[in-house]
Amino acid sequence: MRTKKNDADVAEVTLNFNSLHFKHIFRMNAFILAVVCVCGFAAGSEDERLPNKCEVCKFLTMELQETLEKTGRSKEVLEVGEVLDTGKRRRKIQYNTSETRLTEAVDNICERILQYNVHAERPGSLRYAKGSSQTMTTLKNLVNKGVKVDLGMPYELWDEPSAEVTNMKKQCETMLEQYEDVVEEWYFHHQDRRLENFLCENHVLKTSERECLEEVWKGDSGLKGGAEEEKRADKEGMTHDAREL
Repeated sequence: MRTKKNDADVAEVTLNFNSLHFKHIFRMNAFILAVVCVCGFAAGSEDERLPNKCEVCKFLTMELQETLEKTGRSKEVLEVGEVLDTGKRRRKIQYNTSETRLTEAVDNICERILQYNVHAERPGSLRYAKGSSQTMTTLKNLVNKGVKVDLGMPYELWDEPSAEVTNMKKQCETMLEQYEDVVEEWYFHHQDRRLENFLCENHVLKTSERECLEEVWKGDSGLKGGAEEEKRADKEGMTHDAREL
């Protein structure tokens, strides 16, 4: 009689464990499906969600102003002009007001756009930011835990610039070439104003196209469920490989 009772207890414990294990796998599967759907939707709608003129101008001016600010306090003095036979000395100018400084800042400035990633969980122009998105970070963490995640591309290409970002870089180059004279005008005569205001608002964008300039980052709202699910998996001591899922 005691043996039958022990067998019943073991069966009940096994049933409870299997039930818990099944629920956890179900939650993981549901979460992974949701995350992959988000990525799939973002990838599938890339052609419909290319950067607009406002976003391109916003990030172009942001990168250029930031680059110039790094060299703005330099006390270096440049000597320009030719030394003539008459012995006239070359003219000296401050580096921080020189054309050389502007040329160095503008050179390859649009390449910096390729450092951005698409954060599909964020609205408007805020979807473009440096660093890995919450969605991608979560997926990478799952891969590191042994979970098989298929995004339709090799894992090595996950960090390559997306079609959106590559398009923004091309638009940046075109805009910079088109408004080169305006940038020079700002640099030599109007540095007391923000470049974004001088270039984007005054020359590039119509009033109805300036909405993205008002968008300010206020923190992540992202996929909180991803972090919670990973913590739960670690707490319960469960691992999931491709066979399990």
